[in-house]
Amino acid sequence: MVRLLNVSKDFGEQRVIEDLNLDAEQGEFLTLLGPSGCGKTTTLRMIAGFEQPTDGQILLNGEDVSHNQPYERDVNTVFQSYALFPHMNIFENIAFGLKLKKLNKDEINKRVMEALRLVRLDGYESRKPNEISGGQKQRVAIARAIINNPKVLLLDEPLGALDLKLRKEMQIELKHLQQKLGITFIYVTHDQEEALILSDRIAVMNGGKIEQLGTPSEIYEKPRTRFVADFIGETNIFEGTVRSLSQDCVALAVDCDNEITVSGPWVETLSLRVNQQVYAAVRPEKMQLVNSPEHGKNKIKVKIKERIYAGSVNKTIAIMPNGSEVIVNELRDNAGISGDANSNVFVQWDYGDGVVILP
Repeated sequence: MVRLLNVSKDFGEQRVIEDLNLDAEQGEFLTLLGPSGCGKTTTLRMIAGFEQPTDGQILLNGEDVSHNQPYERDVNTVFQSYALFPHMNIFENIAFGLKLKKLNKDEINKRVMEALRLVRLDGYESRKPNEISGGQKQRVAIARAIINNPKVLLLDEPLGALDLKLRKEMQIELKHLQQKLGITFIYVTHDQEEALILSDRIAVMNGGKIEQLGTPSEIYEKPRTRFVADFIGETNIFEGTVRSLSQDCVALAVDCDNEITVSGPWVETLSLRVNQQVYAAVRPEKMQLVNSPEHGKNKIKVKIKERIYAGSVNKTIAIMPNGSEVIVNELRDNAGISGDANSNVFVQWDYGDGVVILP
């Protein structure tokens, strides 16, 4: 439905998007995720037509729209600021685009009421924007955007102004709405958890480029770069040297005399070689603290620095022999030890719970 081909964008002498290639499929929820300044909003604005690419092409349903005006593209945009007309009631705000198209009154009324039902605001049509909550304003903005039946809906951090509880509620509503409508959503956020919850696929951006594109589970479980591993949730990263290789297993020398093993069918796709410098990433929830490590698991002796109560989990920060920190998150009911600060214990994890990352 949307295709970016070798798209670059310059602002003066600064290149903010570099040779970007990206596809969004029909009916897909695609999220552009990354830190501030990585180029995600600029990419969205180029798709919308608010910015023109310096190089490359933007195709919408096979048509080159690279230099079309926003109103010439079959896309609508929802902004974080809502951008509702304060002097109009909810019905008039949603109907605004249809009136510009000069649809008859009955058709406008029918489509506005259907849009209100979709966003669960039927009965609110006579209220003004200052008479409804932030979450309801966001629903009005979404209803106004979808009423013209766009091929693509672009959303630029639309939930960023909401409080945490309402934001989580709106995430579920937004996902259900997208599934009902069956249209392509392209969503911009810097919130990793939000991206994992909402998306069919995530494009992780950094420095105007896509670091990794994949499903939420691929991005979280099998990050391909150190940036992705660091940016998506918490992770422990070990710097090491390849000591030995087999078809689906690699042994790494890390932290002086320690060796860790990483296994999985993806190992052979990395084209590793002995003595190569690489990283291994392991999520904190994959690790356990134990007094006596089990046979057939990775293990490193550590000293507990701090134990933190975090609701359903115990978060432990421990120090490895080289002075680096390792984080372990364990369900409180399943915590393996009860050691206090300065206790010497082992951290262990299964061979298949890590992933190798190339520098």
